Amino acid sequence: MARLTQADLRQLNETFEERSPQELIRWAAEMFGDRLAALSSMQRGGSALCQMLSTLDVKIPVLFVDTGVLFQETYDTRDRIIEKYGLEVRTLMPKWSMEKQTQEHGVLYLSVEGQQQCCHMRKSEPLLAVSDQFDAMISSLRRSDGGNRSQLPILALDPQTNCIRINPLSTFSAEQLSEYIRENGVIVNPLHAQGYATIGCNRCTTPVMENEPGRAGRWRHLGPWSQYCGINPTDMMSPDKLSIDLPLDLVDRILGRETDFVI
Repeated sequence: MARLTQADLRQLNETFEERSPQELIRWAAEMFGDRLAALSSMQRGGSALCQMLSTLDVKIPVLFVDTGVLFQETYDTRDRIIEKYGLEVRTLMPKWSMEKQTQEHGVLYLSVEGQQQCCHMRKSEPLLAVSDQFDAMISSLRRSDGGNRSQLPILALDPQTNCIRINPLSTFSAEQLSEYIRENGVIVNPLHAQGYATIGCNRCTTPVMENEPGRAGRWRHLGPWSQYCGINPTDMMSPDKLSIDLPLDLVDRILGRETDFVI
């Protein structure tokens, strides 16, 4: 195994700034083969990503984390995407039902610390359980989401899953995303039209007012101290501090270099 740092990816990230999302997805499919998956929570960006995948000659499974307490509209959106786009969507679920979790730990999402634990159990752990099957995951995060995502690199590292996170929509503005959705008739979660800027679990997500930031609707009851669930590593810490370990030959191919072996 070889260590891969964010600094190692700097030149490649600079080159990728000029690539289209479709070109980045094709590069990922060629580089990682069946060790590649996409992530979608069935929000606007994730739906656009699913539609893009359906137009390309690639076979990339989509991982959908079902926390067990999502809105019915989110499940309906997943089912419509499967039917229309013909994608393989793998639904991942936590070990415990919300009822059993509450019996064991109480209502976690009523405190900042509890929210972090709840999100880890219901969102991160299901993804971690399958992460050893993959070397890279495609997400729909965008810099225009603001906050900690404003400096999002196209290629980022995820130490939790030991994967590269590929963000092909990173450079998309909100206007570009809306235009893509409109021009391509992308299936969209109907909750977005009901004031939900972002959509998570039904316990912790509310609509937002026009003058509020988009993430004001997440964990509103906890104030400004809870803004992210933790499933995306670049939400929680600077990408420059992240590193992972991958097979040496894969690291060499990613970086476009050859290793000289000395016996």
